[in-house]
Amino acid sequence: MEKDILELENQKVQKQLTINYLTEQNAQFYETKGGFVGLKIGNEDYGHVNLIRTFPFSAPWEFISVRRLDGKQEEIGIIDNLNNFDSSVFELISKQLEIRYFMPKITKIISISEEYGHAYWNVLTDKGKCSFATSAGASGAVTKNEDRVIIKDTDENRFEIEDVTKLTAKELKKLDLFL
Repeated sequence: MEKDILELENQKVQKQLTINYLTEQNAQFYETKGGFVGLKIGNEDYGHVNLIRTFPFSAPWEFISVRRLDGKQEEIGIIDNLNNFDSSVFELISKQLEIRYFMPKITKIISISEEYGHAYWNVLTDKGKCSFATSAGASGAVTKNEDRVIIKDTDENRFEIEDVTKLTAKELKKLDLFL
């Protein structure tokens, strides 16, 4: 009896450690009636699935985790590289990823003020004028490299400054106080 339980546990662990790569040959992605991404593998239809970039900034089209939508978010498999799929699947999946990882680009910093441990930002983005709050100090911004800055607000929204060298001296001075 104990041996059977250990064998079942071992099988469960092995299943969790195995990476199931999803390819055009073994996975069929489709658009659901609600406009989301669905997945069929063989005879099993998972319906609407969740797509998560494992490296959202450095490799946005590689190693995309495809997960069940149930509360456990169990991983079904990994898309090694979305570029290996035909253009219709690429478009379907990339559209969903762009919605999930929506990140306006800051083109101008109008003002940044600090009050009660928060920084209040007024900016222009490629999507229009925007105001948001972050934790004051460096915890509100993540720098990817010397020129690119990702700013996360208190609601977990992300904003990007693609190239800080394109900001004016006045804007850089405002930004430096919060990096």
